[in-house]
Amino acid sequence: MKNFNVKLCVLLPLTIAMVLFMWFAPNEMFGIDGLTVIQQRTIAIFVYAALMWMFEIIPAWATSVSTIVFLLLAISNKGFANETQGAMVNFKEIMAAFADPVIMLFLGGFVLAIAASKVGLDLYLARVLLKPFGNKPKFVLLGFLTIISIMSMFMSNTATAAMMLAFLAPVLKTLPENGGGRISLAMAIPIAANIGGLGTPIGTPPNAIAIGQLASAGIEIGFGAWMIRMVPVVVVMIIFAWYLLRFFFPFKADKIEIKIEGDIKKDWTFWAVTITFLGTILLWMTGEITKLNSNVIALIPFAVLAVLGIFKREDFAKIDWHVLWMVAGGFALGTALNKTGLAEAMVASIPFGGWSAIVVLIIAGLLGWLLSNFIANSSAANLLVPILAVVGAAMPSLDAFGGMTTLLVCVAASTSFAMMFPISTPPNAIACSTGLIKTPDMMKIGLIVGLTGIALAYGVILLFPF
Repeated sequence: MKNFNVKLCVLLPLTIAMVLFMWFAPNEMFGIDGLTVIQQRTIAIFVYAALMWMFEIIPAWATSVSTIVFLLLAISNKGFANETQGAMVNFKEIMAAFADPVIMLFLGGFVLAIAASKVGLDLYLARVLLKPFGNKPKFVLLGFLTIISIMSMFMSNTATAAMMLAFLAPVLKTLPENGGGRISLAMAIPIAANIGGLGTPIGTPPNAIAIGQLASAGIEIGFGAWMIRMVPVVVVMIIFAWYLLRFFFPFKADKIEIKIEGDIKKDWTFWAVTITFLGTILLWMTGEITKLNSNVIALIPFAVLAVLGIFKREDFAKIDWHVLWMVAGGFALGTALNKTGLAEAMVASIPFGGWSAIVVLIIAGLLGWLLSNFIANSSAANLLVPILAVVGAAMPSLDAFGGMTTLLVCVAASTSFAMMFPISTPPNAIACSTGLIKTPDMMKIGLIVGLTGIALAYGVILLFPF
């Protein structure tokens, strides 16, 4: 019984059974007029991806890759489909998900983060940015919240959380065991990492998934346009979290000494990476003026650092390829929904146009937040965004609030505020590894920060639509 694996022995067979049922069930059962064989297969593959992502039976990236392969075999013009079964999808359009422009945006972000870590720019920034906060506990807490959130805008929030925990571990040992300061500092790691990811299009996968889906619909969101709206949300929520943590878990120590160990050699490579890093951010933020696409800009540092020999062949192993392939699965599903005509058929069969736009916005956001508390936020976004893109296109009443753009961006924002449980995000799990955070405490803070953050993000997006 010790070797009994519930996911493989119970959930996997149930998932397979559900997918086979969807694949072979009479098409009348779906309530979609004129449903073709290829469209029904698309529904079955969507169910496969949804259940596999939700139950995490296999890694999320493996679900995405297998989903793309199933789509190629079942509905593409180079698979087993034929013209009598409905509109097929060009296999190149499905495979293009692996090289979607948004994937390139993320790739550029990973290259920058790897280069920064390689030359010690991340350590340098942590030292410089923390120094102004002094050694008073409440300001040290604000410092950690600020630095982690800033780094999470441009680096993996998981990597940022792990790095900052390494800096924080010696500090935690010096604090009184009977005070709340230890919990406050430990809790600051996931809160800031999760919130900070909202600040830029590359901060967290859901942002990229929403932007990619909008781009496929002909709607472009610039890097600067995103930051102008989302960075203020991050700032307000960081300040709110700062007060909240101090209220629930007050410090008893009067002084905290922060020492960030590590040698930084400020040679030409350090300055080359620094200039490239700052230059890329500047180009991203001025994209509206320069007319350069943010996805194109993302490849500039890749080229510069490769030509200079700073980013080397062995550094490719440090790129989070699993994140890129996981995001690609969502893009491929979106392509399948649109190119098979399934999206249009769903619009025709469900009267979305008569629904209240506000109700749809609220339900979509809460659903994204709820799902992301139990599964990876990228998986939740991959699952919801393609469906909600169809809903957004079918609801004229949404136009008054910014249309499909507002709907998808709100959902992406909602997933960033899912942080109630240790399993909700990797930074949550990293923080819980300290042994200082109890699940009820995480649930309490996660619930307050999450719902407040969603309300604030919605307010900003609705007041200043894209």
